Amino acid sequence: MFLLYIKICYERCSFDYIWNVRFFIYIFSIAIFGCSSKTSQTPKSNSYSNFQNVSPESVGISSERLNRIDKYFENSISENIIPGAVTLIVKDGKIVYHKAFGNENVYKEVKFQKDNIFRIASMTKAITSLAVMMLWEEGDFSLDDPIEKFIPEFKNHRILKKFNKIDSTYTSIKANKKITIRHLLTHSSGLGYGFIDSNPEMKAIFAKKNKKFMNNGVMCFCDEEVKIENVIKNIAKYPLHHEPGKQFTYSVGLDVLGYFIELQSGMSLNDFFRKRIFDPLGMNDTQFYIESDKNERLVSVQTKKDGKWEDFNDNRFNVNYPIEGSKSLFFGGCGLTSTVTDYAKFLQMILNKGKNNGNQIVGKKTIEIITEGQNISAGGNQLSLAFVVLTDKDLYKGYGGSSGTLSTGGYWNTSAFVDPVENIIGIIYKQTYDIENDPTSAAFRRLVFQSIIE
Repeated sequence: MFLLYIKICYERCSFDYIWNVRFFIYIFSIAIFGCSSKTSQTPKSNSYSNFQNVSPESVGISSERLNRIDKYFENSISENIIPGAVTLIVKDGKIVYHKAFGNENVYKEVKFQKDNIFRIASMTKAITSLAVMMLWEEGDFSLDDPIEKFIPEFKNHRILKKFNKIDSTYTSIKANKKITIRHLLTHSSGLGYGFIDSNPEMKAIFAKKNKKFMNNGVMCFCDEEVKIENVIKNIAKYPLHHEPGKQFTYSVGLDVLGYFIELQSGMSLNDFFRKRIFDPLGMNDTQFYIESDKNERLVSVQTKKDGKWEDFNDNRFNVNYPIEGSKSLFFGGCGLTSTVTDYAKFLQMILNKGKNNGNQIVGKKTIEIITEGQNISAGGNQLSLAFVVLTDKDLYKGYGGSSGTLSTGGYWNTSAFVDPVENIIGIIYKQTYDIENDPTSAAFRRLVFQSIIE
């Protein structure tokens, strides 16, 4: 997809847009969250296909304190920190705050709207993780099964040993462990991220072997006529950063699992998402590629040049992939578009232990497994199978939220968090690229939690 450099800084993300390590694009854009069974509580409402709007005070939120959010974003826009944003707060399954600020296209003076559609990039990963676990429930594989059992090209993996800067040649050694499904879910497989890899040696290896964008290991913003099978099998050819399971390295692991889902289900990833997740949850505005009648709701990607906002373009890929190109590739690590309310439906299902309107989308115990920390650290943050997890020892850092709060983010500055103790969801979508000194996602999170009074 296309997380280019997930910024691992809880400060900027919550992963989505996430933190210190430059190659951590928001991971997972990062800021995933972990919700343990010890801290979770049963939501007060199981019905949310269409969220009800209620007064903040009716669910223990202060309207006066919520007004601080308005002031903060008005000031941030006037100071040219961001062009604008769309924000949403859901408490106890009900909307208490939903506002759009500023312009999604500054020079054309096009205002953000609450129903705007955004490229959510790495926030796709959490949905892919859920899809993997839905198939896992059917009993045909274990999380610790090697991926080579299903995709033979991943046999006999080797680890990068020495690299020659002069000609980008390298030597490698045989890996002692096999890459498992769990490794792919937790970015501990040793796989890299193609030309956006955190390691310059790995980027050089990919660059030398591949001339076309889609063959260099990044699976996101693509509009080329390429088969997913060929892309994933190509990824299997390259050396690993390290022994599988040894440590965190942001990677194309979820993209590999997107192909795995297609093999296991007999459906395209797009069809599986639609049939098993989006339709049951009423996520009608979430898709890889946008229907033509919704094109005007897709916001522009903005970047800042010489202090002025302009449309972002990149010669490595087509920024307008949701509405242009072949529209034939579906990747598990990135590529989805969505609205704040649609993504809230997904997160509310997580809070509801897999339920929507009384229907069990996925098992209660499966949700507990998905949100439980996996003893994998990313930039000092605990990872679950789908999110970044706020732990007891991290509370002092002031990210906001209870222990077990989950978070996720995307490359284009979209992020979300969910607190299972307070039963609250916060989502902020911007559509900006490579913006320095943008504290607004972290500030929004703090402002959400300061509004809780009961």
